[in-house]
Amino acid sequence: MSTTTMTHTADTAEPVTAPDLPSDDRSGDGYDWMETLEGTAWSVLPNWGSEGWDAGSWPYIIFTVARTRDGNGELFGYGTYVEGDTFTYWFRSQDACFEAITAEVFFHWASGQSDGPDNLPETAAALPEKDRKPYPGWTA
Repeated sequence: MSTTTMTHTADTAEPVTAPDLPSDDRSGDGYDWMETLEGTAWSVLPNWGSEGWDAGSWPYIIFTVARTRDGNGELFGYGTYVEGDTFTYWFRSQDACFEAITAEVFFHWASGQSDGPDNLPETAAALPEKDRKPYPGWTA
């Protein structure tokens, strides 16, 4: 079942109605929660960057992505599941969405919560362009 909510885009701050990320029912773990995505606009995003490093750390940290359209054009979303808590972010620009995902994935790499590149720069913005977008082998 797909439900929607009124929210605002993170990049343009415009009000939009977009698909909800299913919340955690606390009856299982992250693997169980991933099953709730079936039949929704959301897909699990397992990898990030040129080498397909971990985007998250299953079953505790899970990244998801969605793409939809409203009357003003395309919307790009990403969501996270972090130990049962879910968060959703929508963007009008795919590039802005990718930058936001990069920043959050980088945080988890830098803190050692998930496996990323060996030679991380000081900031996510300093990552090479090839590592600030989806893994080329990934499809949704």
